[in-house]
Amino acid sequence: MKRDQGADAALDPLRRSLIAAAQAAAAAVRAAAEEDASTEIAGARVEAEALLAEARARGEADAAALLTLERARARHAARAVVLRAQRELYDELVDRAREAAGRLLAEPAARTRLEAIVRDRLGEPAVLRPGADGGVLAEGADDRFLDASVRALVDTALAGVDVEPLWAG
Repeated sequence: MKRDQGADAALDPLRRSLIAAAQAAAAAVRAAAEEDASTEIAGARVEAEALLAEARARGEADAAALLTLERARARHAARAVVLRAQRELYDELVDRAREAAGRLLAEPAARTRLEAIVRDRLGEPAVLRPGADGGVLAEGADDRFLDASVRALVDTALAGVDVEPLWAG
């Protein structure tokens, strides 16, 4: 089949016009697609920045909470160390006071004085017997009992002592 050159020449302006329209339509579609892509990319960037800021804020909040918790744990541990040291010092004070009271009550004059105080408190006839630690255990006629053991004497004496100044130094 043979092409008619005259028909081809007559159709050339139409062909060019259709090609130009198609190219313009393609350019418009491409421009719209690029605009849509730019809008989507910009939206995705804004969303990503918002998510990153939110994650950063959550991370900072979590870190702050963890830091607060760790500081509380450290304060608790430090307080436990201080309390343990104070307890050890107090126990040593009690031990030394008991040793000193035991030595004192080993002296006949001090023991006689303690027994007189116990008899005075319970009245006569009071039954006195030696305590295992050097003090005196006594029972009055009215079944009242008085523990004047070294342990009881020291515990009673130290119960009225303010030991806080010991920790300040």
